[in-house]
Amino acid sequence: MRYLFTKKVKIVLIVALLLTAGLAVVSNLLGTTVGDLVVQSVLTPLRAGASALTEQAENIYDYIFKYEQLAAENAALREELSQIQEDNRDAASIKRENDRLRQLLELTKENPDYELVDSYIISWDSTDWSYSFTINRGAGAGIEAGMCAITESGAVVGVVSQVGSNYAVVTSVLDSSLDISATIASSGYPGIVRGAYATGQTGMLRMDYLSSAAVLRRNDQVVTAGSTVYPRNLILGNIVDWDVTDNGMAKYAILKPAADLDALEQVFILTNFDAE
Repeated sequence: MRYLFTKKVKIVLIVALLLTAGLAVVSNLLGTTVGDLVVQSVLTPLRAGASALTEQAENIYDYIFKYEQLAAENAALREELSQIQEDNRDAASIKRENDRLRQLLELTKENPDYELVDSYIISWDSTDWSYSFTINRGAGAGIEAGMCAITESGAVVGVVSQVGSNYAVVTSVLDSSLDISATIASSGYPGIVRGAYATGQTGMLRMDYLSSAAVLRRNDQVVTAGSTVYPRNLILGNIVDWDVTDNGMAKYAILKPAADLDALEQVFILTNFDAE
């Protein structure tokens, strides 16, 4: 019997007795049974865990709900912004058109014989040598090949070269094949204007056959000399440079076109005018 209980067993029994006594004392002090204490000690962590899980689930639900709400608000704001941008574009387009029409009114007051058809550019077809574009008016609007296209301020844009029932193709002043009789407005020196690509000045005009005695100045305005296609004094461009031809017999000038072809939206076809 002396060896019935080992040292380790004795220690375990003593600890158990102490715990039991401690629980009994606490039970008496708190008015709670030992079983209740055991149950509470087991359930308390479980309750805490369940509470944490519930709180986390609520947080996840709130996040999902708020995310959906924010996504809906974001979509509505994007749609509203898109509508505002579209309205602004429309307003800007209308303003540009009104500005053009005001200038056109001044042009027609100065030239009451002009009969014009308004049109919009719908496509461009340009290569190194040729420059043309298509407009949304054609034979149905009274447009014919050989008619002049101008801007609202009277700058030459080109000549109608092809006509369909509801469209027309305009060969622009930058086209190397288009020759226009012209004069320098301030001095009256005559010459021929065409696209300057062939001489290395892309996007510019060149005025050839100027007298070797012609006095040229930068920013001098060059206008049409008048013909059955172009009325007198339509604006072609302004002189930016000049030189003498290789044979020294004549001068030529380089012009910046009066019409900003890169920004063109609307052009006006001159269907009739009083040729002088």
